[in-house]
Amino acid sequence: MTVTKTADAQTRVLPEIADPSQVAPKDARQLTRLFLDQLAVLEEGTPEYQYARNTLIEMNVTLVRYAASRFRSRSQDEMEDIVQVGTIGLIKAIDRFELSREVEFTSFAIPYITGEIKRFFRDTSWAVHVPRRLQEARVQLAKANEELRSRLGRMPTVKELSQLMCLSEEEVNEARLASNGYNSASLDAAISSSEDGEAALADFIGLDDNALELVEDFNALAP
Repeated sequence: MTVTKTADAQTRVLPEIADPSQVAPKDARQLTRLFLDQLAVLEEGTPEYQYARNTLIEMNVTLVRYAASRFRSRSQDEMEDIVQVGTIGLIKAIDRFELSREVEFTSFAIPYITGEIKRFFRDTSWAVHVPRRLQEARVQLAKANEELRSRLGRMPTVKELSQLMCLSEEEVNEARLASNGYNSASLDAAISSSEDGEAALADFIGLDDNALELVEDFNALAP
């Protein structure tokens, strides 16, 4: 079965693909160009347009999985979110691609996909919101730490980090401080204790002792 297009001379009959996600990569490249070519001349909102667009998305979802594979260390739940977010980048690439640019769709789409994934991490990964400048400085700091630690055989100093990162020592310290906002821990999180076995983090956080205020009161009243 094929999808019938309008009578426009520029349109052609697109092949019916039962499962676009199973198309082999070498075939997907040729079919993607054919579908993109027709998408450019079809009227938006028509069934034919939706078929071409949806098929392009499903046929190129392997690009999303390829980009997401860089973050395979994440949990399964996170990976599902990453693939969904990356698919949004793929859709944007399909909607903005122009054949006249004479560039491979793969080369055009990957930056859109990875950009959307990075934006997702930037907006959701941090436990505390910090400026983008500091988010980027944290990544730079981690790389500099690893490089200098391998080279020197010890933890680098702030001065050594600032020289490698081309930042001032104040900016390095600021990036270090901002790194504390990346992760957070629940007060109910269980932690090991040598004396009491297992305890919650909240058990080790001090409380206000109102009786301490009496010391000042007694001292003031004594005369």
